[in-house]
Amino acid sequence: MKRSALPLSAWALAGALGCGLCAPTAFAQTKWDLAAAYPATNFHTENLAEFAKDVDVATGGKLKITVHANASLFKANEIKRAVQGGQAPAGEILLPNFENENPIFGVDGIPFLATSYADSKRLYEAQKPVLEKLLNAQGLRLLYTVAWPPQGIYSKREITSVANLRGIKWRAYSPATAKIAELIGAQPVTIQAAELSQATATGAVESMMTSGSTGYDSKLYESIKYFYDTQAWLPKNAVIVSKKAFDALDKPTQYELLKSAAAAEARGWKVSAEKNEWYKKALTDKGMKILPPPPKLVTDLRQVGDIMLADWLKKAGPDGEAIIAAYRKPAPVAAK
Repeated sequence: MKRSALPLSAWALAGALGCGLCAPTAFAQTKWDLAAAYPATNFHTENLAEFAKDVDVATGGKLKITVHANASLFKANEIKRAVQGGQAPAGEILLPNFENENPIFGVDGIPFLATSYADSKRLYEAQKPVLEKLLNAQGLRLLYTVAWPPQGIYSKREITSVANLRGIKWRAYSPATAKIAELIGAQPVTIQAAELSQATATGAVESMMTSGSTGYDSKLYESIKYFYDTQAWLPKNAVIVSKKAFDALDKPTQYELLKSAAAAEARGWKVSAEKNEWYKKALTDKGMKILPPPPKLVTDLRQVGDIMLADWLKKAGPDGEAIIAAYRKPAPVAAK
């Protein structure tokens, strides 16, 4: 039938019906790739997956986040630059990895500055305003952070003091752990988490400081038999997003994203604390010896921590001094 055979009103009705068929996909949908460095079974990655699901539900499907685990999108040390450069809208990074870029990133990598979850949270609260300002200047926005379980020493042989670690092949995953190697006379070897299992199995790494979580995920119990529970520090992962990607979202979507991020932060810190003891028991069940650090080792490591804090304060300047002062400020006494 020719178009002229139908009255104008009929064509208008047909057009309206045709558009109606497209209604379910009429709203704009945004898809983000989020680069992560740890296995899908790691508690950080599981928390990321739950965060992505929360965002999907809260935004009614307007923002969908796909988590790429185990460094499958970018290696751990490449993720921050990828987000800054627009290669990925979002990513999860280990903050102390970037201390050489700016000292503020490395405050939670200083040994024995904050050794419990409560202290680590207070240190984060002192660091957060400065950290957010720094990231903002780099075109990034902080969504949330979650602490790793406390760091201990894995070793293929028994140790009683720092002297036992001289010359040993020591995994360095951050400037702080490389500095520790230098101060104790160990041989630093740069190995990312995704490559750690093979490195210990082949003898490329003989000792390191890391968490029970990383030790379990990397199956260190297959080649390393000793874990000294030094509880030296609790480094944090941070989930970041490019400001450009964030600003492109409408206001309701931004609100739901930040709300889901706050929930993920609270959940992540809680799970980290709960799983800390679980990881140590799991390592014990796999045959690893979980030991308290000998007194001489603790004394030696605290001296290393004092040196590193003094060095960090020199590099961090007024911002660093303000963070440490805020962290060490006594908590107000509750009124009776």
